[in-house]
Amino acid sequence: MKKNKVVIVGTGMVGMSYAYSMLNQGTCEELVLIDINKDRAHGEAIDLNHGLSFAPRKMKIYAGDYSDCKDAYIICITAGAVQLEGEKRLDLLHKNTKIMKSIIDEIKKSGFNGIILIATNPVDIMTYVAWKLSGLEKSKVIGSGTTLDSARLRYTLSEKLDVNPKDINAYVMGEHGDSQFVAWSYALCGVQPIYQIASRKESKIKFDELSSIEDEVKNIAYKIIECKNSTYYGIGMALTRITKAILENENSILTVSSYLDGQYGHEDVYIAVPSIVNKDGVREVTHLALDTTEKAKLDKSIDIMKENINKLDL
Repeated sequence: MKKNKVVIVGTGMVGMSYAYSMLNQGTCEELVLIDINKDRAHGEAIDLNHGLSFAPRKMKIYAGDYSDCKDAYIICITAGAVQLEGEKRLDLLHKNTKIMKSIIDEIKKSGFNGIILIATNPVDIMTYVAWKLSGLEKSKVIGSGTTLDSARLRYTLSEKLDVNPKDINAYVMGEHGDSQFVAWSYALCGVQPIYQIASRKESKIKFDELSSIEDEVKNIAYKIIECKNSTYYGIGMALTRITKAILENENSILTVSSYLDGQYGHEDVYIAVPSIVNKDGVREVTHLALDTTEKAKLDKSIDIMKENINKLDL
């Protein structure tokens, strides 16, 4: 297994935004592009290579096939049907399950034993499907979860409070979809709880704004799709962030889709919760003592995931 080799399956807008972000940040040493459209993968590889003289590190970038998966450290799957205007992420369930099955079958044939990172929607369920079919340890199959949603939340709060988004520490949890929620009881600006800031008369943010902020974060993808048909830059950077945490053994806390095995009172499901990510994948799920309302929202989100998983023939 090559420590810094990453394979991307799917060279659509998400896959190539991820590849472009990886190139610009010098995240890995070897990057392989796989797509059912081999010419497209080849063209994308050439285009990326032409930017290498401006990149922070030397990289080997090329179009490959599933035999290249054997010694990869990470395979990121971005292939799947695109979410169209008016569609929910769960509307993609059956189409993308079929695609995921075909991809995992090919990956297994290669003898791959690294970490699979899923971006295909509905991501929590597709991560479960990939784990179930791959035979890999549950900690080595990860979904992008609400990593992007949490970044959207931090950006929105930073705009309201006029601070750097990096100084906002707040999590969106649950489904990467309509049943997601903000864990407000753990949301911080620097070391100050958002609840505390919102209680001050002179504050730039008020309690009655929090629910509208949560709705804005939840629904912003639909606005982006309405404006330009799909979202890709943000998720590309989110995938790079997760990849970096794995390759550099960071032990960073990210809201990835993780397997629950009793945590939060649930099991046999993937859902986005704060998790410690390192070279082994998800090292552990971080337990937050959610308040009653937040716990009920997480329970509801998990119930929706399980209901949809039960519709699949796995």
